[in-house]
Amino acid sequence: MFLSSRLARSLALAALLPVAPMAEAQQQSGIAPGLAGAFLTGRLAAGTDDFVRMAESYDRALQADPENAFFRELAMQGWLLSGEFEPAARLAAQTAAAGEPSQVAVLILQTDAFLRGVYAEVIASLEDGLRTGPLTDAMAVAWANLGLGSMSDALDAMERAVNERPEIAPFALYQQALALALVGDMERAADILSGDAEQPVSLSRRGVLAHMAILSQLGEFEAALALADAMFGSPADDDVAEVVALLQDEQPVPFTTITSAREGMAEVYFTLAGALIGDQSEWLPIVYGRLALALNPEHGDAILLTGQLLERAGQHDLADQTYLMMPETSPQYLGAELGRANALYQSGQSDAAIDSLIALSAARPDSVLVFSSLGDLLRREERYSEAAQAYTMAIDLIETIEPRHWVLLYTRAISLERIGEWEQAEPEFRRVLEFVPDEPQVLNYLGYSLIEQRRNLDEALDMIERAVEGDPDSGYITDSLGWAFYRLGRYEEAVPVMERAVELLPRDPILNDHLGDVYWAVGRYREARFQWRRAISFAPHPDLDLDLVRRKLEVGKDAALEEFEGAE
Repeated sequence: MFLSSRLARSLALAALLPVAPMAEAQQQSGIAPGLAGAFLTGRLAAGTDDFVRMAESYDRALQADPENAFFRELAMQGWLLSGEFEPAARLAAQTAAAGEPSQVAVLILQTDAFLRGVYAEVIASLEDGLRTGPLTDAMAVAWANLGLGSMSDALDAMERAVNERPEIAPFALYQQALALALVGDMERAADILSGDAEQPVSLSRRGVLAHMAILSQLGEFEAALALADAMFGSPADDDVAEVVALLQDEQPVPFTTITSAREGMAEVYFTLAGALIGDQSEWLPIVYGRLALALNPEHGDAILLTGQLLERAGQHDLADQTYLMMPETSPQYLGAELGRANALYQSGQSDAAIDSLIALSAARPDSVLVFSSLGDLLRREERYSEAAQAYTMAIDLIETIEPRHWVLLYTRAISLERIGEWEQAEPEFRRVLEFVPDEPQVLNYLGYSLIEQRRNLDEALDMIERAVEGDPDSGYITDSLGWAFYRLGRYEEAVPVMERAVELLPRDPILNDHLGDVYWAVGRYREARFQWRRAISFAPHPDLDLDLVRRKLEVGKDAALEEFEGAE
């Protein structure tokens, strides 16, 4: 059972300070005219999720106006979102000293207290009314008591959460199981996680792995393996495969999900980070991910999640730095390195991303995932020959090709087609269709390729019609159908189909060029030239011959084609 985003938000309550419009914010926070530049820079940075610049700008403004609560709050949030916990904690302490700490500030102070191991301070702050949210408050009391050495008080706090707040009971039970496993009571922990002793428990992927480890500690290897098969299937990720290998050898899996009260609280924050994805505030999951990593910098799942959230926010450099936190000895190291490569690529550093995957493939020559990821990046960069080689390396590592491998076969076939190796590509496309006979993308690619080569036109048309039926709102697939009609000389039928394709993708140069050709074929010359001009305006495109399009505008399609084909 997983926490819903709405429920998680009601339990989290951590509100991030909105960035008000310029004039209103100046009036509310008393911004002096000389500070407007720093404020505006910070505001623009906040609007684009540029957390580092946001922190630096508001921190600079705060130095000039130390009592400005608005500057302090946004500088604090910026440092936290950037992964700089120490300056965020310093500003949170100043906010508390000023007498009006925000919920984010209290969360940071709560985290700082766990980080310093001053567990009595955690409890005292909550008693003084410094609240962070029903979920984090309840669990903070429990883990702080365990940190003070009182397991009975910790369990009592968790029991109260279960009995008094039914909405957080599934989560509190999971925390209770972790606490019991931490002190060696594996039997009670297993009862809770199985749901036999209490009610359903909120288990993430990480929680399932913890359950498997606990079962192995009790010698219940078959039950643990059955759980792995039911939840993860095959092939498993490296961290799961490592656990499964131990279970198959009937070796107990060390319980390392948490090793201290501090890490228990990190688990609270991590769970909220995952539950809040898709919420109205895109910053809030990152806040909880950062808090989890402040308490447990080697939390592999938090590293991967926070890195992915930063990528979604467009902060690729911060994502790269976060992935670098993953220890090389971690079974999740491969996932972090793949994440780094993607962050580099998304930030425009395509060569660096490809080089990183080439280096990773040398270090992990047995990884299908690494070679397939390398092939994907090379293909996006139109380095098709190298992409085909990378895909081949991945495929050669697979002992038995199964239907689930169809995407890998398909992308290799595309790469082969793009370098003119049609004799190798066509059988590969047909092999893929044996696995996924109704997949629109495969039907379209093979059908369109046959149309372009003027081969097996009836079969190609049938493929494309099936593709359109499977994905009627795809502009590219609809274009293929119109082009098939055109190649077959069925010009009148091609017109409405091609118009529909351009309606779906109005700015695509290839589709506009095709519509121009179709109009020309039915004698609509003025409209044809209009579409060719649109195609030129939307260029460039790797498959669009601009010289040919320009010549069609000058002398018409038929004459232009004769010239170009004669030149060849």
